Amino acid sequence: MQPPTETRISDLPLSERVHVQQVKLLSDNWYTLKTTRFDFLRSSGDWQTQDRETYDRGNGATLLLYQRARRRVMLTRQFRYPVFVNGWQQLMVETVAGLLDEADPVSCIRAEAEQEAGVRLREVQPLFEAYMSPGSVTEKLHFFAAEYEERDLVGDGGGLVDEGEDIARFELDFDEAMRQVEAGEIVDAKTIMLLRWAERHVFGPPPKAGPLLVFIAGPYRSGTDDRDDLIAANVQAMQDAAVEVAALGHVPVLGEWVTLPLIEAQGGRRGDAIWNCVFHPHAQALLERCDLLLRIGGASAGADAMVKAALAHGLQVQYGTASLPARPA
Repeated sequence: MQPPTETRISDLPLSERVHVQQVKLLSDNWYTLKTTRFDFLRSSGDWQTQDRETYDRGNGATLLLYQRARRRVMLTRQFRYPVFVNGWQQLMVETVAGLLDEADPVSCIRAEAEQEAGVRLREVQPLFEAYMSPGSVTEKLHFFAAEYEERDLVGDGGGLVDEGEDIARFELDFDEAMRQVEAGEIVDAKTIMLLRWAERHVFGPPPKAGPLLVFIAGPYRSGTDDRDDLIAANVQAMQDAAVEVAALGHVPVLGEWVTLPLIEAQGGRRGDAIWNCVFHPHAQALLERCDLLLRIGGASAGADAMVKAALAHGLQVQYGTASLPARPA
């Protein structure tokens, strides 16, 4: 096989750099273990034959349960044989987690929260996805977070006996959880990742002494077929949330309050070139100067993009005014 000459190897899709020769099934007793021989096109332009084993257990989901006001998290303890044979002599402290099987990630994590921790979730916040051991395991994890209240505890959890699960839930002060991470007492990767996320986005620095500038994001055109009455109803829902935010002592802002008058002043209309230059870009610029994003309402690609932008700038994201802190008296 000859390497390409006109295109840089790093620019090629991986499908053109990997040629599979042979795949053998080693085991499917629990999950699927295969060994594969393939040719790989190295950056030097040389083809190299390699042998690799891959363990396919499907994809999964994991969830951090937390209470912001009480500054605590809910975790689980359970026995893990692979870490036991590698020298770990304690039960593993972990976040709720499970394999997707045939479910979507959100449905999976809702079921796992109830099975393992006895918590019935209300709002679920998707965070990110990650491959946990890409050198040998195909699994991709979907990471979530959710705030819970005492009324959400609907059972004892414990897991599924017929799957060998013997899981105990427990609550832990967040600062103690972080101490255990630093001390090497919590060693599960997904749990450390979620606790670090919470350190930045949930429990991070102390709240400001003054009022927060709260950006409210929700559906604007989504689900309306561009009907003016439905768009107006979406804006009204965001403004109703703004009233609640103001009642808590904070300063609410909507991107629509800034962008729509500006578009109108320039003679723009919904969906035209002026609109595209102003609506989302100016709303995101406003968001960067806020302290917190409040996501409300249903499906909306635009509002979800604002959530991603907020997280990228280190802003807290809340779902619903019930979890929004009141301004200190």
